[in-house]
Amino acid sequence: MNRQTTTRSREKAAILIVSLGSDAANKILVHMEDEDVEQISVEVAKLGKVPPESRHSVIAEFREMCRAQEVVHEGGMSSARRLLEGAFGPERANEIVGRVVEALQVLPFDFAKKADPSQLLSFIQNEHPQTIALILAHLHPNQAAAVISGLPQEARAEVARRIAIMDRTQPEVVKEIERVLERKLSSIAAQDFSKVGGVKSLVEMLNWVDRGTEKTILENLSETSPELAEEVKQLMFVFEDIVLLDDAAIQKVLREVDTKELALALKGVGEEVQNRIFKNLSERAGTMLKEDMEFMGPVRLRNVEEAQQRIVNVIRKLEDAGEIVVARGGGDEIVV
Repeated sequence: MNRQTTTRSREKAAILIVSLGSDAANKILVHMEDEDVEQISVEVAKLGKVPPESRHSVIAEFREMCRAQEVVHEGGMSSARRLLEGAFGPERANEIVGRVVEALQVLPFDFAKKADPSQLLSFIQNEHPQTIALILAHLHPNQAAAVISGLPQEARAEVARRIAIMDRTQPEVVKEIERVLERKLSSIAAQDFSKVGGVKSLVEMLNWVDRGTEKTILENLSETSPELAEEVKQLMFVFEDIVLLDDAAIQKVLREVDTKELALALKGVGEEVQNRIFKNLSERAGTMLKEDMEFMGPVRLRNVEEAQQRIVNVIRKLEDAGEIVVARGGGDEIVV
């Protein structure tokens, strides 16, 4: 894709985002990479006033693409082409199919990028060094690093050397290796593994114990495994759990939180959480909060999560000070 086409695509994306409105746009942007969000934000800032005909054209194109991709996934490219030709004519169908092919283009070994490095290692460690080098060259650097680190010491240098001198590989060779690896990896998907334990399992257990037991466990964990203790603490009370507090406790929390921080934290959460927050604000404060949220526009998911975690930290601080109590053990404790 050339530079002009890429720029035009970003401009169309910006027009679509603006046309959808802030609520719908935010639901889309939170699933995108930070770099893509930044690029689209720049295009949004450059847009100015968008003519109605441009907006309608972009929305119509987006709708066509969605329909075409659904047909492709259900019946394949040839089926999609036939249906599109019947609906739009051969010339228009070719144009839409071309855009769909471009949008659906998958890089080699894309499926392997979702696999755990230890799984990949178990499947490829006995392959020829050139095969291993080819696979690793297509993975994310951190994923490839984990795999090559697990290879026998004598194999690491040879695989690394072959990656360094690798230039071009025939597409047929890449496709064959990709096909074999995908078949191997797919075999583990059908296996029924019993997964027990883990951080989430511990968090679920701690949410049912009394506060004294919880504090003892976390204090011991903080001494022996500080990073693990912090991970557990962050998962024990998530921002959405604020609905479990009563109104008096929520009001105490809100008095400790900056309005702009709260506006950022509420981005992307459900109506239940937002309604509980607004219920515990004065009419004037609620209006100011809504204005801050609207003025803020689309934001990065990472920033939202960081703001939510800071508010969770406030809740835990108030709980530790005895100013509020978070119900545990299925709700037998009263929140005051």
